Amino acid sequence: MTVGTKAVIDRAVIFALAAVFILQQFTHWGPLVYVLGGLSFLAVLLLLPKLEGVALWLTLFFMAGGVVLMLVQQADAAYWFKAASMNATLVTLFVFAPLFGIPVRLPDYVAALKRFYETRMRSSTALFIGTQLMTHIMGGFINVGSIPVVYHLVFVKPRSGRLSGLLANALNRGFGGAICWSPYFAAMALVTSALKLNWSSLVPYLIGLSLISLLVSLAVDFKQLRAKDEVSELAAAEAGEWGQEATEAVESQKGQGREKENGRGASFPIGLGVYLLLATAAILLLEQLIDLPMVLITCMSAIVFPLLWCFAKGELPTFRQGLSNHLTITLPALQKEITLFLAAGFFSGSISATGFGNVIPSLLGHIPLPLAVSFSIFTIVIIASTSLIGLHPIVLITILATSIDPAAVQISPIYFAILLLGSWGLSNPISPASAVNNLLTGLFNKSVFELARPNYIFAAVMGVALLLYLMMI
Repeated sequence: MTVGTKAVIDRAVIFALAAVFILQQFTHWGPLVYVLGGLSFLAVLLLLPKLEGVALWLTLFFMAGGVVLMLVQQADAAYWFKAASMNATLVTLFVFAPLFGIPVRLPDYVAALKRFYETRMRSSTALFIGTQLMTHIMGGFINVGSIPVVYHLVFVKPRSGRLSGLLANALNRGFGGAICWSPYFAAMALVTSALKLNWSSLVPYLIGLSLISLLVSLAVDFKQLRAKDEVSELAAAEAGEWGQEATEAVESQKGQGREKENGRGASFPIGLGVYLLLATAAILLLEQLIDLPMVLITCMSAIVFPLLWCFAKGELPTFRQGLSNHLTITLPALQKEITLFLAAGFFSGSISATGFGNVIPSLLGHIPLPLAVSFSIFTIVIIASTSLIGLHPIVLITILATSIDPAAVQISPIYFAILLLGSWGLSNPISPASAVNNLLTGLFNKSVFELARPNYIFAAVMGVALLLYLMMI
């Protein structure tokens, strides 16, 4: 079998899995569980040879551990197939959700964002906040693809190189904040489907949590940012460059005036802002009007909304190019995550058969704290600590979301969802296994541990902030 044929077969199985999942959600036809589970097993079998390193060993461990637990529990065939398809939701999201990012990369929008960065981000603090906020917004729509986009926007400024460490933190934490609220992430699809919640019921709380993550990030690095600004001001004063900077500022203002006359001012591109707002509003509206799971609404919107937007902008060639890139580049690049997530879903399904969900509340009941508080601390610590040593947060969150009854630990489903999403978001910047840290490794020429280390304090403070936030709401 040639490499090209193998790639076509792999892609066909992934699309078939997504198609059967969507059909099952619409029809609720029982026998489709066996088809979906069979396709999940087949996908893992086909994609396993492409894995290497930690991802390979984790996948093997999850599959072998799941098989052993199923055999010990003497689970019937239906449960095997149901467990295998536990994370089919995420695969479906991987197939469709990236299409939302196609209009974000329209040349006019990218050019306008570059001008915005060149003229508006003057101080180190402004550049840090702007970078984290931009990653936060972009990441919510184009996932990990936001990292290179924002990176190239940021480093149009010569002085960005002197802030590379702080800007790497901003990119990392901005993406982690996007995990907390975005409906296009695997995190949201997993949590809302497992807890049977609407995204709209979580949004107000998650937006607040995202803003807290931005404030915590700024507080953690504020001393360094102030020092950078002071050094820059001192160096400029000693070099007698104030007059030159004033001249440059005047010229910049003149240039901005000329651009505004041409309708191309250095402000955030209005068209892009409208697209992002409408895309989010469409999900909220459809969720209220249509009685379907959020993942299906997201997938339908991801097909229709970007197509209509590109058509209205006269950018259908850009849409076709983006679709082609997704099928031939983005989706194959996600095969490691697809395999790992399917294996983790099977393992979590097998753990659910052991009654694990009843063990945790009974153990935590011995701690002299309210059960809701002890469970919250346990969840934050276990997810963050396992992420720190390289275990992807999907593993623990899948197990907890599918095994723990919120009522058994004296919390509501909404509280549980915020706890899981917040824990995932704060653990992402410190995980050497996260896609963002591995991508930043190439961009900044640093090891994953060098990139993760500055975020340890951020994760710890954010964990305390998450706990306090949950108690307040």
